[in-house]
Amino acid sequence: MDRAELLSLYRQMLLIRRFEEKAAEMYALAKIAGFLHLYIGEEAVAVGALAALRPDDYVISAYRDHGHCLARGSDPGEVMAELFGKATGLCKGKGGSMHLVDLAHRFMGGYAIVGGHIPLATGLAFAMKYQALDLVTVCFFGEGAVPSGQAHEAFNLAALWKLPVIFVCENNRYGMGTPVERAVALYTDVAETARSYGITAERVDGMDVLAVRSTMQKAAEQVRAGRGPWFIEAMTYRFMGHSMADPAHGHYRTKEEVEEHRKRDPLVVLKQTMVNQNLAVEADFKQLERDVSQVVAAAVRFADDSPFPNQAALHADVQQE
Repeated sequence: MDRAELLSLYRQMLLIRRFEEKAAEMYALAKIAGFLHLYIGEEAVAVGALAALRPDDYVISAYRDHGHCLARGSDPGEVMAELFGKATGLCKGKGGSMHLVDLAHRFMGGYAIVGGHIPLATGLAFAMKYQALDLVTVCFFGEGAVPSGQAHEAFNLAALWKLPVIFVCENNRYGMGTPVERAVALYTDVAETARSYGITAERVDGMDVLAVRSTMQKAAEQVRAGRGPWFIEAMTYRFMGHSMADPAHGHYRTKEEVEEHRKRDPLVVLKQTMVNQNLAVEADFKQLERDVSQVVAAAVRFADDSPFPNQAALHADVQQE
């Protein structure tokens, strides 16, 4: 990849990071209500994976969906407005944090039911194959979704019909706050199960955006060629708690553990790679920081200045509006 491509990847990850940090701030100020699950620390998975897709491919996610939506190209102002519950949001303020949808960018939504969207991804892939379209569907979910029955049913059907779907498990080590030992055990079960269905399963360093991009490129090429589904386990780590209702470290991990993982911050990893290869200097990163800060600030102003949905809109069908 050349300098421009690498800087673009860095900028996308930086945008997600600063957007999420600002979202946490707005939540503390009661600008955002309900649940809020931040993607801080996991940016390399969404950015690396989606960089390997075409604009017409389909993407679907779970409730930690801000990063995927932004990486797919959604307008930060409209995303922030949706978090604020405003009428100018992606879903006109009716979806909120966990239910972002952007049909224009083929982002088919975030879903709050753990593992509930995995069969939907399989259905999308079936539709693509049925219509003989040269498209793939990418489905993001956490390791906590893996034990659900519907996930295995979806894996089984995808393998049986050789559907063009790539399942991306974002293994952030703690499935809904379970001990790390159980989280690791979940992958072992999934890898064996996925392969027994005939699904190609591969693990990748989810803190390295270039490694994720390379793996996704290989997976997309094979899936698009009709060789059946893929399962990618991206080993990542969230630096914040499970949600804003969960302390930064919780009762299941220490501050020291989090700080150790921060040494492999996706932004730091890519920055160091570019500096070592003489593809960027500190001034480049400072400029990106300024640019992204302006974008995020503008997104907050847009959301703040936007109106809430009126009473009539609360009962109207989104399509009719």
